[in-house]
Amino acid sequence: MSGGIGSTSDVSFPREPPNESEISNAAMKTTKKATSSRRSFFTFRHLNVLAVAILLSASGMVSAEDIAFVLFSVIYIYFLSKVAFPPTSSRSDPPVFGEKNTILGIYVLVAAVIGLLLPIAYILEGIFEGEKDEIKAAAPHVFLLASQVFMEGLSFSGEFSLPIRVFVPVFYNSKRIFTIVEWLRSEISKGVSVEYGGRSAWRLYVGTGLAVANMGFWCFNLFGFLLPVFLPKAFKIYYYHSITKIKD
Repeated sequence: MSGGIGSTSDVSFPREPPNESEISNAAMKTTKKATSSRRSFFTFRHLNVLAVAILLSASGMVSAEDIAFVLFSVIYIYFLSKVAFPPTSSRSDPPVFGEKNTILGIYVLVAAVIGLLLPIAYILEGIFEGEKDEIKAAAPHVFLLASQVFMEGLSFSGEFSLPIRVFVPVFYNSKRIFTIVEWLRSEISKGVSVEYGGRSAWRLYVGTGLAVANMGFWCFNLFGFLLPVFLPKAFKIYYYHSITKIKD
């Protein structure tokens, strides 16, 4: 727990002072755990979103420009990490909002539902019904968001500084707003004509609703959270550690 308060079962009386070898072994175990935790960024979630991105890119519903954008982002974060924002220490920077933040956890869950789960279900339903052209406009947003989640996992591997971790969601969120605009424009242009009836009309309403929900949520995420809140806090922590390192 935070504040150094543990459960009562953690309290015990020392039997005898530890010797130097015990202290050394404990330090080595702690270092190994810290190193493994920094490098274990390929979680099951990240592999899932990577699979989604690969399948969408192979389906032909994602443009070459979007694929090139993802490849460019990989190269660019390594460039920024070496030139502009190198890590301040061998240990990874602390989380901006702490280890456990309930409100942030709920916020991320809502983002996953609106941005990934519901659009993926919408795309799969259209593919199974043979209406691939009707749901094609939603694919670029899902592809870029899945790539973003994977890139965030990469940036949290411990090899990148805190500004790089902030750069990934800001970079991708800015790009995805344009793809959502195209998605929303595609849904509106279809309109509700005489030909639309039954499942086609239902798909049109759902697609429009998802596009509007994603537009509202991700615009707020960029202009109401990432830029005014997350970005300043991250840079404050990064430069504080940089100044402390120089003084030491």
